[in-house]
Amino acid sequence: MAVDRLLPTEEAEDLLALVRDLADRELATRVEEHESTETYPEGLFATLGKAGLLGLPYPEEFGGGDQPYEVYLQVLEELAARWAAVAVATSVHTLACHPLNSYGTEAQKERWLPAALAGELVGGYSLSEPQAGSDAGSLACKAQRTDEGFRITGTKAWITHGGKAGFYALFARTAPGSGGVSCFLAPGATEGLSFGAPEKKMGLQGIPTCAAYWDGAELDADRLIGTEGQGLQIAFSALDSGRLGIAACATGVAQAALDAAVAYANERTTFGRKIIDHQGLGFLLADMAAAVDSARATYLDAARRRDAGRPFGRQASVAKLVATDAAMKVTTDAVQVLGGYGYTRDFPVERYMREAKIMQIFEGTNQIQRLVISRGLGR
Repeated sequence: MAVDRLLPTEEAEDLLALVRDLADRELATRVEEHESTETYPEGLFATLGKAGLLGLPYPEEFGGGDQPYEVYLQVLEELAARWAAVAVATSVHTLACHPLNSYGTEAQKERWLPAALAGELVGGYSLSEPQAGSDAGSLACKAQRTDEGFRITGTKAWITHGGKAGFYALFARTAPGSGGVSCFLAPGATEGLSFGAPEKKMGLQGIPTCAAYWDGAELDADRLIGTEGQGLQIAFSALDSGRLGIAACATGVAQAALDAAVAYANERTTFGRKIIDHQGLGFLLADMAAAVDSARATYLDAARRRDAGRPFGRQASVAKLVATDAAMKVTTDAVQVLGGYGYTRDFPVERYMREAKIMQIFEGTNQIQRLVISRGLGR
């Protein structure tokens, strides 16, 4: 079902129409094949880049779309409704471009940003480590100064697009303490950089997630983004926007599950009536619809605050929490609506349920979001 959206401009309406058409042709027709075989969709991100979908919130002068976050997030939602893994990877790519766009020098932006926004270089975000997930201040991967730049040694974990990305926003320790983390724009092909086998995930299987091993890899000095010790500031400034990306992806998955459940309930009959006409099931579907609409409203509220230049950190945490919890409930209920069929791979709702689970975990677990929100209330 096409979502009845309130978009700010006619240009945005045209963009969403283009996205729906492209997503139906390029994503919906390929998702089952790649998710079931756990194979990477070669060439797909180049297609998204040529359509202008990998640089939507970034400046036109570097090849971006110069679109407000309100519009960009609704594009992500449309992608996620067809293929969550691709939408999440698109959100991560946008996140990986943030350090370069917001903290890079003009020379760095001119050199690398156009290729990233065009999809010639797809980005990965390399912050987490095996022992440092939500606690980013505990990073142990080291960046040691050399005559030519930096030598990187250590292990990074949970990298979306790991081994496939053209560059990584890499966070490594240049000095002891919480102020000793720095940010680098690391090329994907670097001597001394290798990747582990893709994680065997519950969902999002078409895009690899893996660990990275830095074995004394050398980076040129101009790969440092911002100043030494500014890494955590850069990382945290990106994460609020990244949480909105995940909220939009979760809403797209929830919308797809709702659509599948409604379609089935309109076709299936029991006791001489369509099952949607039975009050118990009709009310369940109504609650699912309310949850999807609420999730969309929370991420749009946060996005509009961001677009207006107002603080939006708390609202981003609320949106991530509300949207991903809603997606988990809605997808679980969709399986229930389909009954035994919902538990089979003949229908997509079991995949939606598996995809929704991880969204409560990455970009800061929902327990971390509650911590952020409660601390904000305390202040």
